[in-house]
Amino acid sequence: MTANQSTLDYLPTDLDSSRLPKHVAVIMDGNGRWAKNRGMPRIMGHRRGVDVLKDLLRCCQDWGIPALTAYAFSTENWGRPIEEVDFLMTLFERVLRRELEEMRQKDVQIKFVGNLSALPSSLRAEIDRSVSLTAENKGIRFTVATNYGGREEILQACREIASQVKSGKIQVEEIDEALFSSHLYTAHVCDPDLLIRTSGEMRISNFLLWQLAYAEFYITQTLWPDFSRSEFHQALLAYQKRDRRFGKV
Repeated sequence: MTANQSTLDYLPTDLDSSRLPKHVAVIMDGNGRWAKNRGMPRIMGHRRGVDVLKDLLRCCQDWGIPALTAYAFSTENWGRPIEEVDFLMTLFERVLRRELEEMRQKDVQIKFVGNLSALPSSLRAEIDRSVSLTAENKGIRFTVATNYGGREEILQACREIASQVKSGKIQVEEIDEALFSSHLYTAHVCDPDLLIRTSGEMRISNFLLWQLAYAEFYITQTLWPDFSRSEFHQALLAYQKRDRRFGKV
């Protein structure tokens, strides 16, 4: 999208611009199966999956969705074959190095959430650089969950709050949802309105356990490397047909 164009120039005409989600989260499932179905190594699915994520990020920008969060690597993914894990760590680093300047120029603000201390030092350096160089960008908030686990995130928030109570910085009576949310990795962004999961799996896999409390879910049988703008369009259409009552009548 250029400076002289608005999101309405790109948004499909059957979508209501006033009812778009402010934050979309995606569980990008099915890379390995996509590659296996084609007789390829699993890593080829991950490579293709990066291209799909990049296009989805562009689509969110073009259509006026201000935040996108992607589940890139869970705390459980360390249990995959070492060759696949090593490839993913290298892939993350290479993609950051290759795409950073373009994302900076296109006003993308990048954040990483999870236990980043466990990642390889060279990858952490690229993460730090990307976060620093895009910190002032305002176009879209792109959050990448890496070595992320929802239960660990909640436990970490509890530890921090308990420590502050113990030191007298806060009182037990002050603990509410807003305070708790401020101690989560995702304090920089609003909770997701829409969760998309590919490959047909009907679970959230330890992803954003607190934040997804009132999100709408869109589950598709499509494997992540085949997920397209057309299907994202369908997900948004489905979202706009939902009656979001947030527990009320």
